[in-house]
Amino acid sequence: MHYQADNSLRGFRGLLGERRWAALVETGALRSYRPGAFVLRQGERGGSLFAVTSGRVKVLANERNGSEVLLSLRGSGDLVGEMAAKSDARRTATVQALDHCTARFLFRPAFDRFLLEQDAHAEFADYLVAKLSETVPYQIHQVHFSPRQRLARLLLEVVRLADPNHPDHRRVPFSQDGLASALGLARSTVAEQLGVLRSDGVLGPGPRIVVVDVRALAGLAGVITRQ
Repeated sequence: MHYQADNSLRGFRGLLGERRWAALVETGALRSYRPGAFVLRQGERGGSLFAVTSGRVKVLANERNGSEVLLSLRGSGDLVGEMAAKSDARRTATVQALDHCTARFLFRPAFDRFLLEQDAHAEFADYLVAKLSETVPYQIHQVHFSPRQRLARLLLEVVRLADPNHPDHRRVPFSQDGLASALGLARSTVAEQLGVLRSDGVLGPGPRIVVVDVRALAGLAGVITRQ
């Protein structure tokens, strides 16, 4: 896992390049979402998708017992809803805004025309392959790491997806309960680890979760930083 400081190089945007990403954005209709708003809901009919242009979202799966599990996080440059873009498909996950988000809405025929006109079918196929691993809960991806590493990796991922020009881009918009649920840890374990990270100067003081030392967090997560 690498920490990439330049957020414009990631996701479908990174595969397309700036010219074709701009063409995709121009094709779609602008939508805006407040923190906590639902972009898509599991079980809804498909037939469309969104290109995220700012902000971060979380992708959730609803369990039969009524609980929700985190599948992945996505940010500017990503697509959401692409797995059920055909009109006869049903959404397999819920997408919820973590902070103020904007996205471009496209019906599948318009997206198919874009892929054809921009010769982007190969890039879309690569993107889908990369996202298929996100069909299992986020916590399973981290099962071999210690609680501190698991927490550090999730915090780092949230910060990595933030827009660099956002005035509060190092704040992690998760509650302790949300972090515990996402990682499959007890809330008390998360609270203990957050306390250690605060005392070590990795996180700022206070009830909000704010990363103040990204390099130290990356070191705890066991990742390589790239500027």
